[in-house]
Amino acid sequence: MNDKYAPHLEELAKALDGIEHDDIKNELDKLLKFRVPLEEAKRTVLNKFNSKEGPEIKIKDISQAPKSFTLKGRIISVEKKSFVLKGETVNLYSGKIADETGVCFFTAWNDFCLKEGDIIRVHNAYMKQWNNRPELNFGQRSLVEKLPEDPSIPRNEQLFTQSKKILEINSSDMLVSSQGIVTEMYHRNVKIKGKDTIIVEGVIADETGKLPFTSWIPMDEVDIGSAISFKAAQVRLFRGIPSLNFAHETSWEVLPENKYPFSNMDLISDEPIPIPIASVLEKDGIFDVVVTGNIISVRPGSGIIERCPVCNRVIQNNVCRAHGNVAGIKDMRIKAILDDGTGAVYIMLNKELSETVFGRSMGEAEEIMKASLSKDAVYESMKRYLVGTYLTVRGNSSKSEFGTTIVARSAWIPEDDLLPRLEYLLLKLPEDGL
Repeated sequence: MNDKYAPHLEELAKALDGIEHDDIKNELDKLLKFRVPLEEAKRTVLNKFNSKEGPEIKIKDISQAPKSFTLKGRIISVEKKSFVLKGETVNLYSGKIADETGVCFFTAWNDFCLKEGDIIRVHNAYMKQWNNRPELNFGQRSLVEKLPEDPSIPRNEQLFTQSKKILEINSSDMLVSSQGIVTEMYHRNVKIKGKDTIIVEGVIADETGKLPFTSWIPMDEVDIGSAISFKAAQVRLFRGIPSLNFAHETSWEVLPENKYPFSNMDLISDEPIPIPIASVLEKDGIFDVVVTGNIISVRPGSGIIERCPVCNRVIQNNVCRAHGNVAGIKDMRIKAILDDGTGAVYIMLNKELSETVFGRSMGEAEEIMKASLSKDAVYESMKRYLVGTYLTVRGNSSKSEFGTTIVARSAWIPEDDLLPRLEYLLLKLPEDGL
């Protein structure tokens, strides 16, 4: 066999792990002698030896994909990335791939010589969740075929843009169109490839919710209070929380006041309106959500803690997992479970909010710890004082394998709401009483 086929033989050997190298070589050599095209020959060898190859699926079904599958699509974008693993530099290739049903991110752990616009079929691919988003992966056991041009597969992702309300935008979206009021806005200088660039950041809201946005394109006509309509905004995720990215393919326009159905001032007034916790649990993440409920548990890890001065991680016995022995910085926090009858979420309160809700300063909490000679004294005191407290929390929610957590930006005890709550509970009682 000609040496020019050696890389293809090696690719087949990796995909057919456990099959004798000579058997693969002989089968490929036989097909090439009969002048079978190389890609067709590779696919034939793969099908012959790999009876466990998974079914071919579409991108729209990738979140429910089997352990191993085949997928055909067009490379929309690809970028080489490098990182250091165990002292060695490792390259990977990531980007977006599309078929006629949708678009998703991919990561290739080998160099398959992918180029933008290529039509490929990936055998022995697998799906991984990354930041609450399903992602196509292929590596050592995968085989990538280069296929002829297929006009049925779109050349860009804009065809998959959906029109949605702000709260409907979630981790499965790549591009969206919507409209809303700009409630916060500021400019920031950043360096891109050594050049100073001004970007616009802020928050956009409609009657359903809010999302942060970053614009890499000028928005000279927009200010706080402007109603805008936008198309083909990219959806980015951070800890499961969507944000909008206005790039060069994004178009937008300022709407006249008579064309937007909601009052600008109503959305800018920023009056917090709690929503049921059950609605929070349905989403992978929500920006600026407000919930009200009772604290039913104060969790271990609450009270006086110590943090690494470098990375801010919580440390034990002055040892940080990332930085070894360090001189810890004292801090205070509350980790609790809030329940409103429709569901329960974890809440995290920083020092300032913990002092407000607990009713004691960090200095007073340290005195409690010193007086009892126990590092758990503050935690035990928090449990006695806080369990059962009715509390409103405002912040960002995110979902992980451990549940949904709201990192509080503010927290307060609602006023003058005892009577409505009693009336609500009485209505739920059976007519014949207890």
